[in-house]
Amino acid sequence: MEPLIALVGITCLALLVGACGVHRLRRLPTALRGGLAAMFLLTGGAHFIGMREELVAMVPPDLPSPGLLVTVTGVAEIAGALALLWRRTAAPAAGLLTVLLIAMFPANVYAADTADTWWDELIPRTLTQLVFLAAAVTVLADRIRDRRQAHVTRDAGRRS
Repeated sequence: MEPLIALVGITCLALLVGACGVHRLRRLPTALRGGLAAMFLLTGGAHFIGMREELVAMVPPDLPSPGLLVTVTGVAEIAGALALLWRRTAAPAAGLLTVLLIAMFPANVYAADTADTWWDELIPRTLTQLVFLAAAVTVLADRIRDRRQAHVTRDAGRRS
């Protein structure tokens, strides 16, 4: 639940700061970049500190080297989180994090089989993953749209 709280909380905080005058933070996709970055820093950090053993246990038994997979995905989450914060790398970061969320979903399904609380059961896990995916895809689509607009503007300027 903490990653969801981080995503929603930081996104709302960025929107609130934007409402107080920071123009760029007024846009939801920009605020989502901050929320996603906080969420992925939190979850990526958990791959190394605090929850490593639980995350290794989530790896389905058919996959090789669970410890290595947790390390690689943790590094990818942290790198992706940092890349989200820079406009130039936000689109590829959001795209790669989207793929990562999809690739890691089987671990959530496997972990749901041994859920201790309602929050860890399959339906809440799936809904949470869908929120994360929607946020990442929103950032990706926004950055692609901004790039296309910049190209159109540049091309129009050249023709003038």
